[in-house]
Amino acid sequence: MGYIRASSVDQNTARQLDGIAIDQTLIDKVSGKNPDRPQLHCLLEKVSAGDVVYVHSMYRLARNLQDLLTLVETFNKRGETVKFTKESIEFSPDKEKNPMSVPLLHLLGVVVQFERSLILERQKEGIAKAKERGTFKGRKTIDSEILKSAKVLVENGCLWDKQLNSWRSSKVLCKSTQRKSRQVMSGRFRWTEEK
Repeated sequence: MGYIRASSVDQNTARQLDGIAIDQTLIDKVSGKNPDRPQLHCLLEKVSAGDVVYVHSMYRLARNLQDLLTLVETFNKRGETVKFTKESIEFSPDKEKNPMSVPLLHLLGVVVQFERSLILERQKEGIAKAKERGTFKGRKTIDSEILKSAKVLVENGCLWDKQLNSWRSSKVLCKSTQRKSRQVMSGRFRWTEEK
């Protein structure tokens, strides 16, 4: 099994796990700061003892040490091996096979977490400088029509996650998903041509 994660829908995931023969690959296009990700949950449900889980890099699986340790330990306790291809490291349930794996996981997990904190620090500095220059625009505000549409969905008990997952797995097109959820056309969504 392969697991790929990108922080946004627009990010290209082609380089992750490229050239590795994998039966099935699950892709999340959400931030790694939260371990509550749909395809990660699916991965945890699908793999079983003896399976190998391939992940491009540690920071693709988790952004902080605690989440990384928890996820790798969860896989290992169930008899599953985790391989990080970028770091060329394998963490197997058999700790005697490679006794250095546990301290190495801790050490590299700290580096991943430290790298993330440096990125956030640089981002804050950049925003502060942009504000000083008067060029910071911030996030786009959400159109009131979109908010109204979202309220209707919540009130009607719409299963947005189910529709979104259908779109992500290419079962339905974006336009169909928007229509079903009564989503208004906006700059945030790209309409696609139905065939």
